[in-house]
Amino acid sequence: MRVGNGRDRSLLLMNQKEEQKQMALIVQKYGGTSVANVDRIKNVAERVVARKRKGDKLVVVVSALAGTTDQLLKMANSISDRPSGREMDMLLATGEQASVALLAMAIHALGEKAISFTGPQVGIITDESHTKARIIDIGTSRIEKALKENNVVIVAGFQGGTVSGEITTLGRGGSDLTAVALAKAVNAELCEIYTDVEGIYTADPRIVPDAQKLDVISYDEILELASLGAKVMQSRSIEVGKKFNVPILVRSSLNNAQGTLITKENKKMEEVVVSGVALHEGEAKVTIFKVPDRPGTAAKIFKIIAEAGINVDMIIQNKTETNATDISFTVYKNELRRAIDAVEKAACEVGAKNVTCDENIAKVSIVGVGMKSHTGVAAKMFDVLAKNKINIDMISTSEIKISCVVEGDKGKDAMRVMHEAFGLGQGPKKRKKK
Repeated sequence: MRVGNGRDRSLLLMNQKEEQKQMALIVQKYGGTSVANVDRIKNVAERVVARKRKGDKLVVVVSALAGTTDQLLKMANSISDRPSGREMDMLLATGEQASVALLAMAIHALGEKAISFTGPQVGIITDESHTKARIIDIGTSRIEKALKENNVVIVAGFQGGTVSGEITTLGRGGSDLTAVALAKAVNAELCEIYTDVEGIYTADPRIVPDAQKLDVISYDEILELASLGAKVMQSRSIEVGKKFNVPILVRSSLNNAQGTLITKENKKMEEVVVSGVALHEGEAKVTIFKVPDRPGTAAKIFKIIAEAGINVDMIIQNKTETNATDISFTVYKNELRRAIDAVEKAACEVGAKNVTCDENIAKVSIVGVGMKSHTGVAAKMFDVLAKNKINIDMISTSEIKISCVVEGDKGKDAMRVMHEAFGLGQGPKKRKKK
């Protein structure tokens, strides 16, 4: 075979180097709405195959079909109001297993190789905390072998297994965590999160019609927004992304819009005081009245709550004129029954008077790295809420966020007025990387 002259060989080598440069290992995650039905599964398969044929190696994480997890939860709760955590994991893990197999079949139908794995099969090892397990380790040998065999590797999100062989799940939105953790484990160039929206917005567009898409957002900002109720990504997945500096691109699976890049903070970001507004309607407020005001009492109460596996968010302690205090805090509504059991036990042990709960609350929050270098943000937020006759029940702050608990039926109104007050609907929010 004739190779050609020196110039031809140089061009050939340049082309080969360019092809090698373009090849990348990418982790993609498709949410439930992206694989909601057969047509959408086929759409995802076509996107994956097109990317693979450009030369990229792909690890694809898939959620359960839209509505599947809710349906399984409804069935479980119709049988028992306190189902076993182990059996819930056995049940809920089945949703993703169906998705990965169907996507693999769809890719096969397009003439490409693909292989599907459950979380335990691929080597995702977790602790033993059923329904909200944490990833301890991820084995990559099976993924690497499948990639070398030219497969698209499809992994069930949201799940893993313990060292003893028990199936576990990672909590709601856990497929995001699976994707980001896998991206770190296999040293992927990028983790792409595909959903039914075009990126991360200044507020939920379904509540605030003039919400704008952000081009870039910092790990810290999206971590706050996710933990405060923004339904974009699971907060634990952002924590992993930040810790290991995994670039994350949130984009739509229904079009080719660029999306929003989640990356490290830079000075340019501080020019925008508030980047987004979040609303969380999934919490309830618990109050313990007449708690004896002596050292160690609060510690004992929250130790009992922690031992019951209950996550506590905002906490306020109000000292009364007597030698007692009232302690209020928020918990997730889906943990309220267990929380009340633990709180009543704690109240009895410390000699508190009684316990009440209020499910009609909402938490509205503003977030932005610019708060670190701008004053008067809290005053403006409180003033706007007051002018709109929205009463504040609880307040929580950090360096880049302010949260207020308000009446549940005022939550959406509070979100809209905050968005308008801080000018978030005035044109697209373009943050350029350095």
